[in-house]
Amino acid sequence: MGGDIRLYRRPRLQAPVMLAAWPGIGNVSLIVSRYLQQKLAPKEMGEIEPFPYFEPTGVWVANNVVESPQFPESKFYYWKGGQGRGDLIFFIGDAQPLSKGYELAGSVLDVAQAFKVGRVYTCAAAIAPVHHSEKPKVWAVATQESLLSELKKYPVMLRGDLQIAGLNGLLLGVAKERGLEGICLLGEVPSYATRIDNPKASLSVLEVLTQMLGIDIDLTELRQAAVEAEREMKRVAAEAMSHFIDHFTMPYWERGEED
Repeated sequence: MGGDIRLYRRPRLQAPVMLAAWPGIGNVSLIVSRYLQQKLAPKEMGEIEPFPYFEPTGVWVANNVVESPQFPESKFYYWKGGQGRGDLIFFIGDAQPLSKGYELAGSVLDVAQAFKVGRVYTCAAAIAPVHHSEKPKVWAVATQESLLSELKKYPVMLRGDLQIAGLNGLLLGVAKERGLEGICLLGEVPSYATRIDNPKASLSVLEVLTQMLGIDIDLTELRQAAVEAEREMKRVAAEAMSHFIDHFTMPYWERGEED
């Protein structure tokens, strides 16, 4: 493993898989991983040093006093499944680097291979022409054609050709280069609400992911967050429609006779 990796613990893990997550559209991946982290309470096992990948571009000021530069965290956790289930390694990154994403993905997978991870999972958003009131569908892709028959056992859609931007997608490309199995689950996000956290899409993804992992957790809090987010998306949609009407239409009584 590279010198940028610091491991505090080297637990003995049974048939582990890895879930890796970075921020992205709708923060689908982070919401999924953070919710699982909250419910499973995994133990911290290490981190990737930020210095090769991140460069501070400013500082916070509190009560007129400048604080020290802050770097995003990129941490590993582990959870023992027990009861015949495999163990789980989490990797959660606070931010995606502006460059060296390929190298960062390699460092994450160095840890995966050191612990003999059998499969890597990521999550992402699928921007789709859907309405915020609809239940988001889940798209799925895999690093190997042989995994597609397994995916068909779950409530997912195989959409053929698409692109997954950022490290939530790139990680699987690097995993494929290394001969590792990988699956990405993508929750549908309305095209007009890509800048809003989307727990509704995350909920759809997590419902499928927990089936795949054989994990049973309480999703009540995430369902409540999804309801609240739907209200916010309704407000955003109304504002977008109002903006369109104000800028691209003309009231009937303002039209000339020739119109």
